Amino acid sequence: MAFWNKDKESSGPTDEQVLGVLKQVLDPDLRKDIVTLGFIRNLKVEGGAVKFDLNLTTPACPVRDQMRDQAVALVKALPGVSAVDINMTAEVRQAPAMDRTALKGVRNIVAVGSGKGGVGKSTIAVNIAASLGAAGAKVGLLDGDIYGPTTPIMLGIESAPKSVGNRMSPQDAAGLKFMSMGLLVKSDQPLIWRGPMATKALQQCLFDVDWGELDYLIIDLPPGTGDVHLTLAQAIPLTGAVIVSTPQDVGLRISMKTLRMFQQTRVPILGIVENMSYYVCPHCNSQDYIFGKGGGSRAAAELGIPFLGGAARPGDSQSIRYRQSYRSGAARSGKCPRAARYRGKSRGAGEHPRLGSAGSRGRVMSRDLKASTPTKIKKVNPGELMIIWADGVESRFHAPVLRRECPCASCRDEITGTRILLPMHVPDSLEFRRVDLVGQYALQFEWTDGHHTGIFAFEYLRDIADGQVK
Repeated sequence: MAFWNKDKESSGPTDEQVLGVLKQVLDPDLRKDIVTLGFIRNLKVEGGAVKFDLNLTTPACPVRDQMRDQAVALVKALPGVSAVDINMTAEVRQAPAMDRTALKGVRNIVAVGSGKGGVGKSTIAVNIAASLGAAGAKVGLLDGDIYGPTTPIMLGIESAPKSVGNRMSPQDAAGLKFMSMGLLVKSDQPLIWRGPMATKALQQCLFDVDWGELDYLIIDLPPGTGDVHLTLAQAIPLTGAVIVSTPQDVGLRISMKTLRMFQQTRVPILGIVENMSYYVCPHCNSQDYIFGKGGGSRAAAELGIPFLGGAARPGDSQSIRYRQSYRSGAARSGKCPRAARYRGKSRGAGEHPRLGSAGSRGRVMSRDLKASTPTKIKKVNPGELMIIWADGVESRFHAPVLRRECPCASCRDEITGTRILLPMHVPDSLEFRRVDLVGQYALQFEWTDGHHTGIFAFEYLRDIADGQVK
């Protein structure tokens, strides 16, 4: 019996005994023990030697040393333990991915944007949707102007959508599936929201709605180039964008900012619609070009993008009849002459070859590839990525090299571009944990050191491959 006890003591503790004492170590922020939280990895007990990884949620944990020392002391106190080796690691937890399955039945997504408000963007968006619906397509319309949703007023819809399971059912607007934040809040309630709240609201209207099978989803965006626009370009593969402007220089210049934003995020520009091209006198029906003439067509020609047409600014009596016809459903059904003329100008977007002949978003996005557009992205091994570009050039990227060139705000100064992360702090053994596509213009990496906030535009990756980044 004595011999058995001696042999048992020399064999050291069991895994269960080690984990049992480690449950006394608590994370002060999460208020749970490190075993329950899953912080203990790769536990090995060989005789009296105990070895394991203590994997924290951040490498900057302020109590990491105290937790390590407490764990060492507890394990060393176990009978038969002669040595304790703890490898401190960190894994930054990433927020769970958004559920995008609500859009799996949507074949094309088109954004309608402008640089400034008051240019009739919502009117154009409604008529693009209506023209596609009148042609027999299944169409949805999302009023994404979070701060100033006006489309519910235009369509005469005020009732809130019903919920079915975890999703909302879009309202029916004469055959169009319609959703707006204006249906979820009181009409006189101001939306005093910061960027993250507005972004969350857009995601709710996109991903928490049962859109079903759609040929087209038209999204009316807020003015400008803010968080909502960037979120949309990053979250979903847009088929294209329509820019709405007015003829005068001020309107065109501001609208060009929205156009450039879409170009930088590699969203194809379907064309420019010039609203308020002329004023129609309600008495004599004459046309006056009160905002100038031809600005939209000249801008389209200079930029080499389609000009989809100009729409008139009606007189007061015509505006009243137009608004009344929308609320009664006549404009949406095609019985209103004014709506028919507007729709004729909007139809150009719906008949664009990127939309009309595309069977899926994948086929649409594969056209007009530039040299800095990847045609193939492959993870060769945990530490190496291969990209084949549209011009046939093959580039290889190593995980530590890209980590050192990370462009995010924690690695580089946003204003000066000065590197904050020192290359010596990135180990050569670093590997990729995951690689994700961001919209149609960038890749986002997560490395084994837990870092994952950098977004690498395709042009930036090509510059790194060509040695142009210093």
